[in-house]
Amino acid sequence: MIEKIYPAPPEYDVFKKRIREMTGVDLDAYKYQIHRRVHMLMQRWGISDYDVYHKTIRDNDERLREFLDYLTINVSEFFRNPQRWWELRDTVIPAIIKGRSDKRLRLWSAGSATGEEPYSLAILSLELGLTVPPKVRASDIDAGAIRKAKEATYHKRQLVNTPPAWIEKYFSPLGEETLQVKNSVRDRVQFSRDNLIEDAFEEGYDLILCRNVVIYFSPETKAKLYEKFFKALAPGGYLMVGSTEQIFEYRKLGLESAGPFLYRRPAR
Repeated sequence: MIEKIYPAPPEYDVFKKRIREMTGVDLDAYKYQIHRRVHMLMQRWGISDYDVYHKTIRDNDERLREFLDYLTINVSEFFRNPQRWWELRDTVIPAIIKGRSDKRLRLWSAGSATGEEPYSLAILSLELGLTVPPKVRASDIDAGAIRKAKEATYHKRQLVNTPPAWIEKYFSPLGEETLQVKNSVRDRVQFSRDNLIEDAFEEGYDLILCRNVVIYFSPETKAKLYEKFFKALAPGGYLMVGSTEQIFEYRKLGLESAGPFLYRRPAR
């Protein structure tokens, strides 16, 4: 059964404009599912007026965070989909540093959410003896998520994929259920608030992770974003995407397949 899509009222267009001005999130860059989530949360809060909806989000930091989390699903784990991480550790990063005189790699977690992914990258960088600087770049559009990431405190269930020896080595217990990332890892990560759709990218990255970020983006937005990632990669650099975000037209972008959900910009 195909669900009928009804046109949104004019008030919703005003709401979208206000949200973009306030958060940088362009709701029109996403597929229809994101608009359903906007309205589902509106109903959950018992709000029927868009002006009230906007004021609720604007004036309450917790509601703003809930709104952004509900849209972007900022829930993650350390070393999520572990087989992909062991591929980075055992194959990808060693291939990048092979033949180099130093081990200075530019690594970027694009859509870093609450920090699990960039801290995982930082742990790998320590295990593989990568040199700092440069630090792992961690960027996200959600300022609340970045604040939480900088606190670096996590529930033990978020470390289910982390080797026990690494938990002991890189985390400090804060209680029975929580741990904090040690400074040796935190000092290797630099957080920034960025808008992947609108902001210009720096170039020369050896590895970019953009996983479980673009799932709700429209095909047009995805194509533009992947083109920007291609230009941001150094020759021979790798882009890893999420397990539901396969790039079907990677050749058209100039990329080559390097494994499941992994793409490479050809070396010169």
